[in-house]
Amino acid sequence: MKCRHCGAELSLPFIDLGSAPTSNAYLTEEALHAPEKWYPLRVLACTDCWLVQTEDFADCSELFSADYAYFSSFSTTWLQHAEHYVKTMSERFDLGVLSHVVEVASNDGYLLQYAKQRGIPCLGVEPTASTAKAARDKGIEVVEEFFGVELATRLIEAGKSADLTAANNVLAHVPSINDFVAGFALLLKPAGVATFEFPHLLKLVQQNQFDTIYHEHFSYLSLTSVQRIFERNGLIVFDVEELPTHGGSLRVYAQRSDTGKRQISASVGDLLASEVGAGMTTADFYAGFQLQADRVKNDLLSFLIAAKSAGKTVAAYGAAAKGNTLMNYAGIRPDLINFVVDRNPAKKGKYMPGSRIPIIDEAQLAIAKPDYVVILPWNLKDEIIAQLWYVRAWGCQFVVAVPSISSALGEVV
Repeated sequence: MKCRHCGAELSLPFIDLGSAPTSNAYLTEEALHAPEKWYPLRVLACTDCWLVQTEDFADCSELFSADYAYFSSFSTTWLQHAEHYVKTMSERFDLGVLSHVVEVASNDGYLLQYAKQRGIPCLGVEPTASTAKAARDKGIEVVEEFFGVELATRLIEAGKSADLTAANNVLAHVPSINDFVAGFALLLKPAGVATFEFPHLLKLVQQNQFDTIYHEHFSYLSLTSVQRIFERNGLIVFDVEELPTHGGSLRVYAQRSDTGKRQISASVGDLLASEVGAGMTTADFYAGFQLQADRVKNDLLSFLIAAKSAGKTVAAYGAAAKGNTLMNYAGIRPDLINFVVDRNPAKKGKYMPGSRIPIIDEAQLAIAKPDYVVILPWNLKDEIIAQLWYVRAWGCQFVVAVPSISSALGEVV
């Protein structure tokens, strides 16, 4: 396999998680009686540009289908993040009624609704029909396509050039990363700004976040690799911020390389230096990650088996993609985790891909009264604990498995 950015031959292994179904391919009752399609889940690092990437097996159209079940608005924490983003960008870049904001991967309108509230003209680009419909129901205009140079060209011809583009947690999701980034360089007005948010590879390794690896994530990103990709495709990074979201993310600010005039912040050089200092431009940085993942898998299985032997019942909260990676790699089935609770109506009544654990409504939690609730979306741990405070009444304990098996309240499990 060759690097999807620079074309170099890939030879440095990062992690092998065996095989799994695509992480958002939730099963209906009828689908339980049919076979599932599983794909290898192996990740390699490019020693030329340091882009970390999955081997290509699943097609993009299979990963982001019409009934895509991830809706951003079900997390209050993420909604607050989006509202703060719109406020901050509006003030920093003086956005108003004469501006135009385009969000790529706009999902269910979770972010653009706040631009609309401020009277800022906006447009969403979202290829999944289920989430695009939810955004339209909020009065947001959506183009239901995958983004790249071809779509950017048509948007420009339609007078839809952007003063600001937002791309939150999508840069990792695109197989043709050069075409995707080049589309932003085209779509921006001469003085326009593009922002990209994505989980930081440095944090992924340092905090053992291997469960964020799944087929929908084609790439795992550092500022080092992103800067090289942007420079090749017409963008210059002029600022970067470290964010707490998704276990540690970067927000990268970019401008057109041909017309952008913003001064490059010292934060860019500082973060690049910190990545070099951590060894991210050496092969040694990527060694040993497999062992970290194996430890989490084995510790979680030991906990679940011990709980079952003691007559305890275990449920999980959050039918998240990262939870599917964890459970399929560990080989967990309904005998060890009885059910998963989720608020998203698109997932209720379905089953987790691979593990086939049923997904139920939160109201059933108080009826079942499990002894433990494993929080699968650990990045939302505090929000979930606050939401499920009532389970403590029957002595239920919260548990997280990543970066290591522990009580979510700091107690020893």
